Amino acid sequence: MINAKQKKIILKTAKYAQKTLGRDATGHDWMHVRRVWKNARLIGKTAKANMFIVELAALLHDIADWKFHAGDNSIGVNKAIKWLQGLRVDSKDIAQVAAIIEQASFKGAQVKNTVRTLEGQVVQDADRLDAIGAIGVARAFAYGGAKGREIYNPRRKPILHASAQSYSKNTSPTINHFYEKLLLVKNLMNTKTGKRMARSRHKFMEAFLRRFFFEVNGR
Repeated sequence: MINAKQKKIILKTAKYAQKTLGRDATGHDWMHVRRVWKNARLIGKTAKANMFIVELAALLHDIADWKFHAGDNSIGVNKAIKWLQGLRVDSKDIAQVAAIIEQASFKGAQVKNTVRTLEGQVVQDADRLDAIGAIGVARAFAYGGAKGREIYNPRRKPILHASAQSYSKNTSPTINHFYEKLLLVKNLMNTKTGKRMARSRHKFMEAFLRRFFFEVNGR
């Protein structure tokens, strides 16, 4: 149960995330974090996780995303730690939140990424849910467009990246991203609720791709 002091910290953190992230053309804006926060609360309560940790990690998980900082996975963690220290959050809680931010992101299809805590699994599931389904399709093309990537190129085949470095340097067409990450997410979910929510979103992406290639072939 979140107490009054913790609730104030969460609300201050939400305002901080909103101000810091604002609007963004790559799909990593405040609205993304807001959706992750909402789904993390839903999944976390069902899983009986520590909701103070879950909500803070969900709100801060993209406060400085490594994809926009030359693959540096420490920037977001350090920024989150500094913010929470300023709010006088207990050092043990800060360490848990920092570990989740560091561990939760997808780093390549063949890169093992095991989150050690229930709270981390909850936040990871919530973040991954926002990468699939209708929202995931929209975000994939928003990110690809912002990065100047092709929508589709039949000469460039998907790559199942074996290292975080390879994945971070990936410049393949957006359609390839479905096969390199998005279609893999359903089987990477941790929690019972997350798995259930992922199934319908996965089916939507499959239907989208069928229609995409139907139209690519001129029918």
